[in-house]
Amino acid sequence: MASTSIARLPIFSASPLLNRPRGLRNQTTVAGFARIQNILNSGESSYELWCLLSRLSLKANWSTPNYPSPKPKVRVTIWFKTHVTPSKNTKQFYPMEIAHPETTRVGWIGTGVMGRSMCSHLLNAGYKTSVFNRSAEKLNDLVHLGAVACSSPREVASKSDVVFSMVGYPSDVEEVLLGEQGALAGLSSGGVIVDMTTSRPGLAERIAAEALAKGVIALDAPVSGGDIGAREARLSIMVGGDQGAFDALIPLWKVMGATYVFQGPAGCGQHTKMVNQILIASGMVGLCEAILYAKQAGLAPELVLKSVSSGAAGSWSLSNLTPRILKRDFAPGFFVDHIVKDLSIAIEEAEKLGLQLPGLNNAKKVYEFLQTMDHGNSGTQALILAMAKLNGIDW
Repeated sequence: MASTSIARLPIFSASPLLNRPRGLRNQTTVAGFARIQNILNSGESSYELWCLLSRLSLKANWSTPNYPSPKPKVRVTIWFKTHVTPSKNTKQFYPMEIAHPETTRVGWIGTGVMGRSMCSHLLNAGYKTSVFNRSAEKLNDLVHLGAVACSSPREVASKSDVVFSMVGYPSDVEEVLLGEQGALAGLSSGGVIVDMTTSRPGLAERIAAEALAKGVIALDAPVSGGDIGAREARLSIMVGGDQGAFDALIPLWKVMGATYVFQGPAGCGQHTKMVNQILIASGMVGLCEAILYAKQAGLAPELVLKSVSSGAAGSWSLSNLTPRILKRDFAPGFFVDHIVKDLSIAIEEAEKLGLQLPGLNNAKKVYEFLQTMDHGNSGTQALILAMAKLNGIDW
C-alpha cells in the first residue's frame, strides 16, 4: 500500500471538524499522529488500522508540526464510529473531546429515587443539563438548581451531547431511548447515550446497534450503591460499550461515583450488574435469617451487628440496611418491585448460559412473597417482613 498522508483521511485534516455536529465540535482533537502515520506507511490495511484504533484509547500531547491546536499539550482520546460492519473498506474515525462543563451539554431522563441525586451532582459540577421525567413535579428540585425541563426525551436529546437515562424497566428504556419521542430520535450524530437503568444485556446490545446506525455511541452503565450511594456520589458504575467513549466521559463518572470500570462491549455493563444482583439477593436472604436468629436467641441485634459487621461477614447491606431494618424503616432506597425485575433478568440470562442457580431462584421467590404482602414499593430491606411471616414471628 502506498504511503497515505494523514491529511487525506477525513478525520485528520485540520478544518473539517470545525463544521461537525456539536458532539464532535471544537478543536481538531487528534492524538497519536506519528503512531498512525507509521501504521499507514508500513503498508498495513485500513482494516488493520481500524482494529488497532477500536482496541486502543490513544492519548498524547499536541506535538506534531502543522496540526495546530487552540489548546497546546491537551490530552485527548481517540474513538471511532462506523456505519458499516468491519471490512476492508476505509473507516471514518472521529475524535471525541473529554467531557467538560464548558463544552458538554448533558441530558437526563428519569428523576426517581436515585436519578434525581445523580443528576443534581452533574448540575452542581456546572454542566448545563436538560431533564425529563414522566411525573413533571419531580423535576422541580433540579429546575431550581438550574436544569431546563423538557417535554420529551427527544427534546432532551436535541439539547444535549450526552444523554443519561435512569428509568424503571426494560420497556421504559425502550420507550425513552428508541421510541418515536425517544432520545435517539433527537440526538445529533456524534452524541452519546448512557443507559444507567438495570436492564437486559440483549437490549443494551440492540440500543448500541441502533445508535451506531445513526452515528451515535450507546453505553450501558448500571450502578450499585442505592439511594445512599446516589446521594453521596459513591456509586459503583459498571460500563459496557465503546472504550473511547467511556474514557471521554470519565469526568462525568467521577461526579456521580466512587468506582467506574469499563467491562467490555455493549451488554457487559448489564451482565456485570446481574453478578451484583445475584450477590445481593442471596446475601439479603442470609442477612434477614441472621437477624431473626439473633432475635429468637435473645441477643441484642445492635450489639450483634457491631461484632459481625467488622468481621468476615461484613457487607454493604449489613452495614447500611440492617440499621434500617431494626428501626422498621422500609422507605425505598431500591424498590422491591425493581429487585424482582432484576432477579428475573438474572435468571433468564443464567438459563441462556446453561446455569442452575438455586440461591438466586430462592431469593426471587421470597421477594415475590413480599410483593404479595403489598410491599412492592418498599425498600429491599423489607424482606425481613416476609422472612418473619414465613417463620410466624412478629416484626
